Amino acid sequence: MTPRQRGWRAALVALCGAWLAVVMGTVQAAPTIEHWTRPDGARVYLVPTDALPMLDLRLEFDGGSRRDPAPQAGLAAATALMLGKGTQAWGRAPERREDALAEAWADLGAQWSATATLDRFSIALRTLTRPDVLHAAVALLAQQLAAPAFDDGVWQRERQRLVAAWQQAQAQPEARAQRLFAQGVYRGHPYGREATPQTWAAIDGAAMRAFWQRHARVCDARLTLVGAVSRQQADALADTLLAGLAAHGCAPLPPVPEVEPLAQATQVREPFAGAAQAHILIGQPGVARRDPDHLALQVANHIVGGGGFTSRLMHELRERRGLTYGVYSYFVAGRHAGAWTVGMQTKPEQADQAVALIHEVLQRFTREGPTVQELAEAKRSLVLGHALKLDTNRKIADQVAALAWNDLPLDELSTWPARVQALTREQVMQAWRRVIDPQRLVTVVVGAAP
Repeated sequence: MTPRQRGWRAALVALCGAWLAVVMGTVQAAPTIEHWTRPDGARVYLVPTDALPMLDLRLEFDGGSRRDPAPQAGLAAATALMLGKGTQAWGRAPERREDALAEAWADLGAQWSATATLDRFSIALRTLTRPDVLHAAVALLAQQLAAPAFDDGVWQRERQRLVAAWQQAQAQPEARAQRLFAQGVYRGHPYGREATPQTWAAIDGAAMRAFWQRHARVCDARLTLVGAVSRQQADALADTLLAGLAAHGCAPLPPVPEVEPLAQATQVREPFAGAAQAHILIGQPGVARRDPDHLALQVANHIVGGGGFTSRLMHELRERRGLTYGVYSYFVAGRHAGAWTVGMQTKPEQADQAVALIHEVLQRFTREGPTVQELAEAKRSLVLGHALKLDTNRKIADQVAALAWNDLPLDELSTWPARVQALTREQVMQAWRRVIDPQRLVTVVVGAAP
């Protein structure tokens, strides 16, 4: 590191220290969460705030892609997509085709979305809390949840778009690298399944309807509300939103197996015609979100590759050798152990050198651990960043919904900074060495020079 770079780092550390007390004060005022379980089994998490006349709402079910049948990979995502493509008549509400449904939302000035991640099927709503708008928005969303059309004709059109995008992605080395990496890390686990034209062809409106009825279950729903509503109002909104789902019942869902640790290292190296850059992915299974070492691993990862320009990987591969514009690492932590991933791109002829350096950095960190300065800087940076995760109602809703989904303590957000600061070097390295083994990594290189 040059004297100028050391000067910038020292200035940054000083600035972080000066602001740390202010940020800690902000985070200590993390949202107070009210929580209760309704008679129907739905769990409600409420953060009342009258800062804005708005409501941010999240409704989540156990219906992520891990629940896709293997021959119908992509079913959860297709179901989420088609929730917005029209409704049947429900109660006094008329049938709404795709255009009419979009117009109804535009008239309200409200926003909604449906997404399926690895674990969760998530519904989001943002609306004014003015009574006429709020009640109309929740009623409209309730109709979509209770009576989605799942029209086969519309699905055929959307499926063609998905296939076209998939075919275009096959011309990108990045997509190939991601597929090979997922196969190597997950080895048949549902987390590693990929939707393809063949699996989309096996999906139709009946399959989506069956998936929705099985997984959109009131009995284990998580409902998060952040905004200018009271507990009484929140319960009334839940009544409306969940009314049409009660008929789905609560049949037990089969258990999903855990992601097994790697038994040995694997390497995959493929050429890719026309690739201007080699795409490198290195990693292995990490931990589930509820793992007691999750927080310590976030600190360790920040030092290794998650901290941007302050990370070891960035220093070694970009600053010292100019092999890449950027290198990163991160954990995906869900109900099961998602991947811990290191990723970067470099010139094809430099791929071997880059891979060797990544392995060297990981081995050295595992052997020696962080310096006192690295550990202190990582803690400061993470605490500062935590405050920025709670600076809007939308972000608070996302954080509380994640807390709810993972059954974490209600004080998870407010105690997070203090728990980060309390971590010792020994705790960080004990967690890292338990989970990350540099001798058992999946290494994928697509587009390297022959």
